[in-house]
Amino acid sequence: MTDARPDPGRGSMADPGPGPRTAAFHVLAKPAGPACNLRCTYCFYLEKSQLFEPGRGLRMPDAMLETFVRDRIRSDDAPEVEFAWQGGEPTLLGVDYFRRVVDLQRRYADGRRITNALQTNGTLIDDAWAEFLAANGFLVGISIDGPADLHDAYRVDARGAASLDRVLRGLRRLQAHGVEFNTLTVVNRLNAKHPLKVYRFLKEIGSRFLQFIPLVERKAHPADGATALAGPPAGASRGRAEPTAWSVPPVGYGNFLVEVFDEWVRRDVGSTYVQLFDGTLGSWLGLGSSLCVFAPTCGRAIALEHDGTAYACDHYVYPQYRLGRLGEQTLAQMVDSPQQRKFGADKQGTLPDYCRRCDLLFACNGGCPKHRFLQAPDGEPGLNYLCAAYKRFFGHVDPYMRTMGQLLRDDREPAEIMALLRESRGRPPRAGRSRRG
Repeated sequence: MTDARPDPGRGSMADPGPGPRTAAFHVLAKPAGPACNLRCTYCFYLEKSQLFEPGRGLRMPDAMLETFVRDRIRSDDAPEVEFAWQGGEPTLLGVDYFRRVVDLQRRYADGRRITNALQTNGTLIDDAWAEFLAANGFLVGISIDGPADLHDAYRVDARGAASLDRVLRGLRRLQAHGVEFNTLTVVNRLNAKHPLKVYRFLKEIGSRFLQFIPLVERKAHPADGATALAGPPAGASRGRAEPTAWSVPPVGYGNFLVEVFDEWVRRDVGSTYVQLFDGTLGSWLGLGSSLCVFAPTCGRAIALEHDGTAYACDHYVYPQYRLGRLGEQTLAQMVDSPQQRKFGADKQGTLPDYCRRCDLLFACNGGCPKHRFLQAPDGEPGLNYLCAAYKRFFGHVDPYMRTMGQLLRDDREPAEIMALLRESRGRPPRAGRSRRG
């Protein structure tokens, strides 16, 4: 984007001037809050409207938007500043709202490169949207859970009507205009039973960059408050709330990943990119995973609501994890606060001994703390609900990851593993001297 000097601007909140920058961090901005035109059965975010004052609307005001854009660019010391827009459904705000976003980014860029990623259900994407997204280089994530019988089981609108046809119509508009996109698939109790059906469908519709996100939500205990879904496990609430009927079973999620991986590693390495598989290879190379759920610590990815309130993480939008409000504090101050530093360090510090002794700790690092509501075999609390899935998947891919890691160290392409597997008639190859590094 072009270099432009900040203009005090009409309607902006008071500009305190540039403050100290901090190490690179991530902000998931939700300019429309939990507002959405769909009513997905499994959505954990719709009930977040209870956090906000009734009657105030679910739209980031122009003054707050300008403050966010200005502060986001000024706070991050990375040469490239990424804006990530999510919801709810951000396209409800209309394309003109995001034209203003781009104008503000140009005004405050100060010579730095700006990128934008927009996560959407795709149902409102038309030619005007697609043309804008293409012209401004947005990376678009499309939420889609598989073919109609799997996607429409949970992803419906307020009338209970199916949404897949509208999603695919929006996707075709993106493709027609050359918009770069990826797909985000929520792996739930239903589609987890059909891994290859889901995977092949995503490839058929043109997705070459795939994300698989496990659905794990718990029903709230009556003593936990008015929400239908339970918050992060803490104290006596660990293990008290039961998973919802649509949450993916651990064994089912592990099997889903293994079946998709087995097809991918034999046919699609280098042509189809699965976020989890790329991150896993990073762990086997000793570089660590690119996914926050598998990092030893966290805390450098905060959520910003439409009213300017920041929370520790997208999965921790609860009053006790509130960091502050933009305009009263900078993003850098909130992400570097003692509260947030402790939050990030606790991911590692609260691991049960059972995890610390595990051979696969380097790969999963205990997973997301929000999912740590089981007891370990020795009775210690804090075991991840998906532990069995991670053991199944990481244990299965070990010989393949060793081989691809060795190929990289030999200055060869990981995709060569497909030929090695054909030569060995599909048996896991033997390569690599150690699991890591």
